Amino acid sequence: MTSSLSRGRRYALLLLLLSGFGVVLFRLATLQVLKAAELSVKADRQHQKTVSLEGARGTIVDRHGKILAMNVEVPSVFGVPNTLDRDSPLKTARQLSPILNVKTDELERKLRQDRSFVWLARKLDPEQGHRLDRLSLDGIGVVMEGRRFYPKGPLLAHVLGFSGMDGEGLEGVEHRYESYLRGEKRNMVLQRDALGRTVFPKGMAERNPTPGQSLTLTIDEVIQYIVERELEDAVGRARAKSGTMIVLDPKTGAVLAMAVSPRFDPNVVSALGPDRWRNRTLTDAYEPGSTMKVMMAAAAIEERVVRPNTMVFGEHGHMTVANTVIHDHERLGWMSFSQVIQKSSNIGAAKTGMALGGPRLYRYLQAFGFGQRTEIDLPGEGAGLLRNPRDWGRRSVASISMGQEIGVTPLQMVAAVSAIANGGVLMKPYVVSEIRDADGHILRQVPPQAKRRVISPETARSVTTILEGVITDGTGTKAAIRGFRVAGKTGTAQKIDPRTGTYSASRFVASFTGYVPADNPQLAMIVVIDDPQGDAWGGAVAAPVFSRVGEQVLSYLGVPSNEPVTLALASRQS
Repeated sequence: MTSSLSRGRRYALLLLLLSGFGVVLFRLATLQVLKAAELSVKADRQHQKTVSLEGARGTIVDRHGKILAMNVEVPSVFGVPNTLDRDSPLKTARQLSPILNVKTDELERKLRQDRSFVWLARKLDPEQGHRLDRLSLDGIGVVMEGRRFYPKGPLLAHVLGFSGMDGEGLEGVEHRYESYLRGEKRNMVLQRDALGRTVFPKGMAERNPTPGQSLTLTIDEVIQYIVERELEDAVGRARAKSGTMIVLDPKTGAVLAMAVSPRFDPNVVSALGPDRWRNRTLTDAYEPGSTMKVMMAAAAIEERVVRPNTMVFGEHGHMTVANTVIHDHERLGWMSFSQVIQKSSNIGAAKTGMALGGPRLYRYLQAFGFGQRTEIDLPGEGAGLLRNPRDWGRRSVASISMGQEIGVTPLQMVAAVSAIANGGVLMKPYVVSEIRDADGHILRQVPPQAKRRVISPETARSVTTILEGVITDGTGTKAAIRGFRVAGKTGTAQKIDPRTGTYSASRFVASFTGYVPADNPQLAMIVVIDDPQGDAWGGAVAAPVFSRVGEQVLSYLGVPSNEPVTLALASRQS
């Protein structure tokens, strides 16, 4: 009986063991076969993190290949919070805070999250990365990312713009050409070991993301430097609110330089607002004042309303139009139409504009590009203000003829003046000349584009002769450049007082626009100084900037002057 009982216990134990093995085998089969896919996903979630990284952003260079914007590889720091024990987040945060320049409590909050991945700081300086490597903290990892770097600092900042933390272009060329500059996006899988001590890319042999395409600008770095230096100096001396300057090739529309003062550094923009980085050369409209007389003169001569020698009476500096008084700064009597422009007579311009008539004046202003965007390849361009004639008042023709009741951007004005320099053909301004792939192969070239003929070559020559007189005998003598024939026009426009809604007696926009050499234009330029203090005339504030920039740039480009060569001959002794 005892033997029978012992045998029964053995059977029961064997049955129990077999049942246990059966349960284990069933569980194994369930986990490895039936739930394999589901558990694999859960394991990946616990041990892997997919991070989206982009290929290097395309380089931006000037017309001679000098680098203006590039990518540099810099460290980004992340944490794996669910690998840290209870006390580690505070301790780790205290060690990281002085290196990352992030508050300890902010880092601790991130490291206490129940997550497998969290960014702690992005795109640090290389030195910060070296200090992190020396710490070798558990649960903290570093990956290399591309950060946009502008090696010239503030130079050309308003044209280049800048990109954000995620590499997306936010302003300027960076924004306009985002689809070309942006690198290919690829996902990087980060994996940690069982102890959570190391984090490394899975599949290190995978190819890097394809970099973005590179841009070649029409900008010349040397010319840009000259323009920015002279503009900054002029704005500072005039104690002005701001200033803008543009240099164009009038024959092609290529922008050689485009500057705004005050400047900013695109490497450091987090503390700045849109008012600082806005490209005022193409966003901000202003009443041009007397520089608009150039276009009025071109229209009047083209329509044979006047000739350069047509005599105009200046009413001794005082004329009533629509119950308002138009004044001249001089008490002028009879003068030729050329002198109307050279002496910048408001009364002479108003009389000529009224003889031309509203419909024709409006048609020519439209043809010169006012009231519409130039379509330059930069974001944020404004259209200015040119009202339809049906909305004009009784004085509007006279006012517009002398540069009031119309809003223009500096870019519109210099493009219009360039059309006269170019024999009457309006060109489309542009800043990007080539797009290349990562291997340097040209994908696209941007040729000059003529928009339309505005005036005849004969009219353009007549206006040029008149504008040369502005420099030799008129209001623009300070724009003269030794050895070169200069054509140009001064402008001094009263600003609207926001408190009264009328023209201010103390606030002005001073400007000068023109081209050189007048007989074979290589450069068309505009200088606009906003709210200068003291002597605010365009001929005193803006014209000298044109002269200084023009002299340096013409020398740099090797443009021959008209100055006669004097030979020093030694007499032979007999």
